[in-house]
Amino acid sequence: MAKNILFIMFDQLRWDYLSCYGHPHLHTPNLDRLASMGVRFDRAYIQSPICGSSRMSTYTGRYVHSHGASWNGIPLKVGEMTMGDHLRQVGMDCYLVGKTHMRADQEGMARLGLAPDSIIGARVAECGFDVFERDDGMRPEGEDGFYDPDGAKTYNEWLRAKGYDSDNPWHDFANSGIDADGNVLSGWFLKHSAEPANIAEEDSETPYLTGRGIEFMQSHDGPWCCHLSFIKPHWPYIVPDPYASMYGPEHIKPVVRSDGERDHAHPVFRMFMDTKVGRAFSRSDVRDVVIPAYMGLIKQADDQMGRLLDWMDETGHLQDTVIVVTSDHGDFLGDHWMGEKTFFHDAATRVPLIIYDPSPRADATRGTVCDALVESIDLVPTFVDLVGGTPATHILEGESLVPILHGKQRTTERDFVICEYDYSATPIAHINDIAVRDAVTFMVATTRWKLIHFEGGYRPMLFDLQNDPDELHDLGDSPDHGNVIDMMYDYLFKWTRRQSQRTTRSPEQLIEMRTKSRNRGVIIGVYDENDTPLDLTVKYRGKKVANKQRAKPDLT
Repeated sequence: MAKNILFIMFDQLRWDYLSCYGHPHLHTPNLDRLASMGVRFDRAYIQSPICGSSRMSTYTGRYVHSHGASWNGIPLKVGEMTMGDHLRQVGMDCYLVGKTHMRADQEGMARLGLAPDSIIGARVAECGFDVFERDDGMRPEGEDGFYDPDGAKTYNEWLRAKGYDSDNPWHDFANSGIDADGNVLSGWFLKHSAEPANIAEEDSETPYLTGRGIEFMQSHDGPWCCHLSFIKPHWPYIVPDPYASMYGPEHIKPVVRSDGERDHAHPVFRMFMDTKVGRAFSRSDVRDVVIPAYMGLIKQADDQMGRLLDWMDETGHLQDTVIVVTSDHGDFLGDHWMGEKTFFHDAATRVPLIIYDPSPRADATRGTVCDALVESIDLVPTFVDLVGGTPATHILEGESLVPILHGKQRTTERDFVICEYDYSATPIAHINDIAVRDAVTFMVATTRWKLIHFEGGYRPMLFDLQNDPDELHDLGDSPDHGNVIDMMYDYLFKWTRRQSQRTTRSPEQLIEMRTKSRNRGVIIGVYDENDTPLDLTVKYRGKKVANKQRAKPDLT
């Protein structure tokens, strides 16, 4: 049984940008090392292609439709159980080091009288975690002030103490370059991605958070779960030397797109192509400067994983700690004429997932690859299972991966995976005058097919993942695939019928309610007392009242 769990998440890390997943030029020996020690899952999917919603599903073990935090900035409602809540019930503390993108339900907390500075209030406001250090890594500033006033606050203080003289060193040093005249070359502008960030490599964000993760493990006894949540390789796409010069255009994988998919694009798909970021990443000159920086950020992350694994090995933590590595979503990087992540191709929705369990029970599966359909919501029940608890299946919608880790089964019980995206609060919906209730999309995928459903009366999109693994040919309007589309909609309808909101009684409790004694005097549909067992009506038989006079109605 695991003593501790180190849950590592990288932000915006594509599944196919690690060498253990097949990248031809980006060598990640330390993550490959971890994969050789555990199980690498090849078909792991997120539940929403946007940071906040994806993370809320991972932290709750529930689909977006269930927890309701459907976009960045939409609070996770009070009452949703999270990873920390489930783990504390089985005796494991749960701490945060890094990013969550959590937005607290302040109205709900106020309604229930939960003080933010109380233990319970703080946990509710921090997605169920006890905070060692929260760093969402976002401290941009505009005319209206800071995007996140608390973003990178501790990191900024640390940088200023090290001599980075600025009111916002997160931007001016860690995420910007500098020219010969001392001018800040902001990492927000993609043309500057080729510049080295103006910061000592050891002081940049990824080494900083790695160090904070080590500090946590040095200062805490188990059992604990530590969510070490890195900010990179999320934009701004800029990285310090030596990583800034490691890769060039010659190391970029060929772009995955076709003229046909653009010329005959589904109308909603075209909306996403036509965004500013989509148009930018459709340019080869943008890709030529951004992707090498993105690769450098990943290479730096892998080196820091080596630092972390070596320290854990030297201190004995590698022998008593489960290590999980994944991402909250991918990055299109120009594939399918898009940038960012907010659509359903594998570039955005498929993520790396590596799980190392030091237990001897996992020896038989070390270094194996699992091609089962896996979802991010599987992690919470897996963690509960690993520490000897029983996952609350009436709350958690994922399934434990422990049977796969321990070689007891090779696949999950699911036939399909689900991903959702609510774009009602985005400029896309505004520009295209999409009603709030229509700005919702769903993906349902099997090992063979992927269907994308759009509200608003649009036809679906359909991809044959077997014959078209790059997802270039939309079959959603093909008359030859009507049966397949019907089958995929059957899967989607099956998913919508799940009992996702019945979270206060488990199936076991409901079965007990069926069969437990109901001898509490409620008798429905019985005509004669002799038609029911004596013990059920014993309180109604052989009784006399002291006053034998029948009550008579008052007719006056």
